[in-house]
Amino acid sequence: MASRAQIPTNNSALIAMIADEDTITGFLLAGVGNVDIRRKTNYMIVDSKTTVKQIEDAFKEFTTRDDVAIVLISQYVANMIRFVVDSYNNPIPAILEIPSKDHPYDPAHDSVLSRVKYLFNTDSVAGDRR
Repeated sequence: MASRAQIPTNNSALIAMIADEDTITGFLLAGVGNVDIRRKTNYMIVDSKTTVKQIEDAFKEFTTRDDVAIVLISQYVANMIRFVVDSYNNPIPAILEIPSKDHPYDPAHDSVLSRVKYLFNTDSVAGDRR
């Protein structure tokens, strides 16, 4: 039997965000923001001056933090680091790609949706049992 990923039992699991300023502002107004004692935030604002390396470093930081349960990333930002997002395969933190104001959601580029489609492919072994 495969072992399940352990979800931290403390009540401080966070949602991390990598997105444009408008998206981040909306989530901060909803109460998702957090700044810890070391002045580390749970979000990264991506603008025209942000480099791919900075986005990749933030993604790796958020996915390795013990207090983060979900990473929300704008789909157009995820496309900038698609190779890193697609290679991430841990269940926790979960990676969710979201639309932004200026970039509509494209299901063809969503890594989670493509994995689900692969699992429920009618040509798969499970599809033959139906």
